[in-house]
Amino acid sequence: MKNKFLFMLTAFLLVPAFLQAQVMVVRVDGNKVYLDTSSLNRNVQKGDLFKVILSSEKLTNPKTGKDLGLLYHYSQEGKIVEVQPLYAVGETEADKRIAVGQEVVLTAVAPAQQELPAATQETAKTSTHRKTVYEPVEQEVIGVTEANVTGENNFVTLSNKGQVTVWTRGDKSTLKEEMAFTLPNGKRALAVSAAPVKDNKAQIFVSYFDEKRQSIFTTVLENQDGALKEIANLSYFAKELGCGKSKQIWLQKPFVSGIYPGNARLLAYTDGKFAPTQETISTYRNWLTGLNHYAVETATAQNTVYTSSNGRLRLVMANGKRAESKDLFAGAPNRVKYKQEILKFYPSVQVFGPEGNAAFAAVESVSKLGILSDTFGQYQNSKIHFLTFEKGRLSVTDTVELDGVVYDTACTDSAVLAAEVLPDGNSSVVEIFK
Repeated sequence: MKNKFLFMLTAFLLVPAFLQAQVMVVRVDGNKVYLDTSSLNRNVQKGDLFKVILSSEKLTNPKTGKDLGLLYHYSQEGKIVEVQPLYAVGETEADKRIAVGQEVVLTAVAPAQQELPAATQETAKTSTHRKTVYEPVEQEVIGVTEANVTGENNFVTLSNKGQVTVWTRGDKSTLKEEMAFTLPNGKRALAVSAAPVKDNKAQIFVSYFDEKRQSIFTTVLENQDGALKEIANLSYFAKELGCGKSKQIWLQKPFVSGIYPGNARLLAYTDGKFAPTQETISTYRNWLTGLNHYAVETATAQNTVYTSSNGRLRLVMANGKRAESKDLFAGAPNRVKYKQEILKFYPSVQVFGPEGNAAFAAVESVSKLGILSDTFGQYQNSKIHFLTFEKGRLSVTDTVELDGVVYDTACTDSAVLAAEVLPDGNSSVVEIFK
């Protein structure tokens, strides 16, 4: 216990500071541990330190019964001795408890940041984007969108427990619950979308991972006589692309090649059922959450923008080449374990504005220092970066700081929507006006 406390205290207090990331053990060979680093948004270097999470237990307040998260038990500290493009090799004391599939806390000594003058710091924190933050609700919201469900524009949220809630805006930035629907047990909520696909009436599309059947499906909900009713179930992953009235629902076949999803097809309602059309877009083996489709380069050609595995945004040009952001944004708070793999659902990239001169809104999930949290994984909060495509590169023009972690975003006619999960587990819906 003493060694564990010292390790966590060191991560907070030593200068240079430590940056933490979460990786996985993929092979154990004596005192050598092979770590999958392919999804990290920073470089691993020789000399970096790591500890394997051997087990965890729930920590509760014995008087109040309040759940305080998980208490993690670690292996002895090891050191990275070899670095390859997609994996790293670490050496630690041989321990039979270390096994393939266990997660790892990886820390690296980072250069001390030079402190900016006070005036410069204040300028950097100021955003030109106006935002409205609604009063928190007692849910851990992993998805949010907007649609006319009750006769007016409603917020639709999806919680980590699979509850779909339709809200109306109240006075003084409050939200009033109008109706709700909860997924059955064993169905892990992934994403929520909403658009009027059938009869000019908004339907809600909730994608989930069926733990028993080990596949992804989407349930379709509709407001019928003041209650959300399930009207269809699709063997696809569904996600909305576009903003406000121009939103469309696209379907994606999961696990086409190993753990990779297939290309997307536009959803339509024909002959009394929801079904994919022949209109397709390439997803470049990405889930639809981290992808969008818009006329960015010119007003006459559609482009695809997506979050790459190294954390950068990539825009596919008309000639097939890719423009890339120089900054790192990717974060995947929403994960699903499928067989021996971890499926990562990156936050959506919103695209809006004049065709041929579009703007982007991308999420950066900020890594958490010190102990891992059961609620937030490796993230402590998020930012929304606004970007434009200029001189062959996606460049940041503004940044909006948030207080909590964002799993996904949506786009309305006037704003980018996010639901920030706060440290206490509650969530606030945030409108960031374009």
